[in-house]
Amino acid sequence: MKITIVTDAWHPQVNGVVRSIQNTNRELERMGVEVSMVTPQTFRNVPCPTYPEIRLSVATYGQVAREIELAASDAVHIATEGPLGILARRWCLRNGVAFSTSYHTRFPEYVAARFPVPIPWVQAFVRWFHNAGNGCMVATASLERELLRLGLRNLLRWSRGIDQTLFCPLPPEEKPFGLPRPIFLTVGRVSMEKNLPAFLDLDLPGSKMVVGDGPARADLQRRYPDVHFTGLKTGKDLAHAYAQADVFVFPSRTDTFGNTILEALASGVPVAAYPVTGPIDIIEPGSRAGALHEDLRQACLTALTCSREDARTLARTFTWEAASRQFLDNIRMSQSHVALPAR
Repeated sequence: MKITIVTDAWHPQVNGVVRSIQNTNRELERMGVEVSMVTPQTFRNVPCPTYPEIRLSVATYGQVAREIELAASDAVHIATEGPLGILARRWCLRNGVAFSTSYHTRFPEYVAARFPVPIPWVQAFVRWFHNAGNGCMVATASLERELLRLGLRNLLRWSRGIDQTLFCPLPPEEKPFGLPRPIFLTVGRVSMEKNLPAFLDLDLPGSKMVVGDGPARADLQRRYPDVHFTGLKTGKDLAHAYAQADVFVFPSRTDTFGNTILEALASGVPVAAYPVTGPIDIIEPGSRAGALHEDLRQACLTALTCSREDARTLARTFTWEAASRQFLDNIRMSQSHVALPAR
């Protein structure tokens, strides 16, 4: 089988969308599935206003159509609602080709936070975009419920996994990174939608550390001089940062899953987060792998008493092989349906 994946999020971006697609592609290739990518790297692109790290493709319908047609795939999956996704959607509908989509980001809230666009308008766009396909993949049960209320149809589950060999417990250092313990760590894009001040404002013992980069980093470093900002880390350096932490703090209220939660758990680090979509789908009530609370400080302090072994055990239930088989099953299911008429 051959699948074409169209995505507006791709290298050099470092985010959950890119990592999810990259890891899924690796597993699909092991299963004998050939994957063809249509990404901003193929076209001229410009920086996104207010977020220059994201590149927006300046492509024509003909250019995107040519890339999809040259791939001659059995299935088309559209991963994002950006310029490339919109053009790929148009091509599929015009040619009667069944396709699937995926919902990675709370797109209405993300757009409304940066541009003066009413959220209901963007929600209508999300319905228009995803309901045209034969299946929209979502990561969790709670997100599925949210999107059903929003009016989305044909929702399919596509979970996530974790590289257990890279992210794993390491012998603790006495004073890692030159910081006093306990170390409260957060990892991810340093941007407004991640709600980082909710963590950085907390009165906590020990030290706070932020791993990652993004448009809000310079401002936050000025505002919080006592917080240790490391910048972007990848590979073994990132795994080492996780493993030396005492608690992983996930302050976001808008993520649809939270791949970094799995990376922390696999590293044997308990998680503190709000009880919202993503965390509530991973850290179940009564779990000793982390703590969820509307008072994030209380969650952080409780997580200090949680079990590093329980965190690691929970992470073992998430594998990229299983998630990728879900993805492939969803692709086959969406292809078995009759393509919807163009609109």
